[in-house]
Amino acid sequence: MWLSRRLRLSPDTPAGRLLMRKLIAEKLCIPWNEIHLQRTSKGKPFLANNVLSICSNYNFNVSHQGDYAVLAAEPELQVGIDIMKTNLPGISLCHSDGQDYCSSSIPNFFHIMKRQFTETEWSVIKSMSNEWMQLDMFHRHWALKESFLKAIGVGIGFNLQRIEFNVSPLQLEIGKVYKKTKMLLDGDEEEEWTFEETRLDDHHHIAVALGKQEGFVQKHSDVCSMEPNQPQFTLLTFEDLVASGIPVAPEDSAYWDNFCSKLESPVKQNSLSRQDCL
Repeated sequence: MWLSRRLRLSPDTPAGRLLMRKLIAEKLCIPWNEIHLQRTSKGKPFLANNVLSICSNYNFNVSHQGDYAVLAAEPELQVGIDIMKTNLPGISLCHSDGQDYCSSSIPNFFHIMKRQFTETEWSVIKSMSNEWMQLDMFHRHWALKESFLKAIGVGIGFNLQRIEFNVSPLQLEIGKVYKKTKMLLDGDEEEEWTFEETRLDDHHHIAVALGKQEGFVQKHSDVCSMEPNQPQFTLLTFEDLVASGIPVAPEDSAYWDNFCSKLESPVKQNSLSRQDCL
């Protein structure tokens, strides 16, 4: 699994697309300029090229928020990934249903988002000792839910209260991979789904959802695809992303000049500092 510092903090950042092309070129040996990417009707990207039958179930997913773009890929399992950056008010949170939820304080924000979590999940979120830690736990739960929705390729109309996460452990150390969190779907524990969680730093959570693909006979009985000591993410620079790249279209210097002239998205000034929450 790879991550990259966001190349630009703007909606048209190419980091996610570069991550996908690098993955496909290196793992499936398809030249950059022959890669055909499409999206499902729900917006999940997939490789449209004809590939060998042994790679026919190879799938991948990307996410970007805050300072990073991230990618996870799997040859056998359904995979979904989500990264969340814990932000203080004014909070703006984008959901796969296309809506943008905003608020100017943490209690008001939680009130707006009340229907997105179960009572059990809210009890865990609000059991944290201060507002910053509550917000941090909120974003952890949100990343888990989004990773599952992205893995199964749904978005608009899915009732988030149908899925409930029992997070474990409550505290995540930076850089470690955790696989103990369990998910309930319509009240029943989903044993065939595994969730790998990582805290990149004090602000960024990553959740990776892994589940069996319908109609696919898995080669290994263990859903967890990683060795215990294998690092979950490799940090790639822009130079790493494009080192083996091949142009996919004729060079357009005007387009590049226009792209470089855009300002990075300004950092919002929050009315409440982290220290105020402690």
